[in-house]
Amino acid sequence: MSRTLIILGLCSVAIGLLWPWLSKLPLGQLPGDIAIRRESFSFYFPITTMILISVVLSLIMWLSSR
Repeated sequence: MSRTLIILGLCSVAIGLLWPWLSKLPLGQLPGDIAIRRESFSFYFPITTMILISVVLSLIMWLSSR
């Protein structure tokens, strides 16, 4: 359990340090993300972004378990 928490903490620190560069990636603006904007209403559903992040995280978890 402690090893998992240490790894999660290190990942959080790494993401925090890399945030200026990660924020420039087009995540959230990919083709397939649903965005509906009206005068007084806005709806956003990033389905393509969620699928991409899920695939990447699944690949990382699969590689780490080998």
